[in-house]
Amino acid sequence: MFRVGIGYDVHKFSKGRKLILGGVEIPFQLGLQGYSDADVLTHSICDAILGALGEPDIGNKFPDNDPRYRNISSLILLRETVELSKSKGFLVENVDCVVVCEMPKISEYTSQIRGNLSSILELSEDCVGVKATTTDGIGFTGRVEGIAAHAVVLIKKI
Repeated sequence: MFRVGIGYDVHKFSKGRKLILGGVEIPFQLGLQGYSDADVLTHSICDAILGALGEPDIGNKFPDNDPRYRNISSLILLRETVELSKSKGFLVENVDCVVVCEMPKISEYTSQIRGNLSSILELSEDCVGVKATTTDGIGFTGRVEGIAAHAVVLIKKI
């Protein structure tokens, strides 16, 4: 049995924070605002897995009023989500993601991001797609106000 999940997340830019995408620190003058490390890409993957499992979203699973999650690496949240999936009898088969941002350009970091994600998802890198696109100056991402990410996952019953 297979299931598909879709995830979406968005965070606005903030001064004085690091920009983390897929667990990789991207050099940029702004980071993303959030309770955890605000890794919008990893959050979208967590939501996609949780959706495929029929679980509540990331905000319910890892609430921002719980001090355990303050400034936590989202890779830890992803690892916990993968463990939940396994405990329910499912393995992640593949993930495809899109990061939407005008700036910074992240193409030189996608290989490292794929490596981080594939390790935690327990997948070969060819089963993890990470792409980036812009909105050609349209909307909040086009105005460089923040970053959005979309993810789709396929999980398989063990």
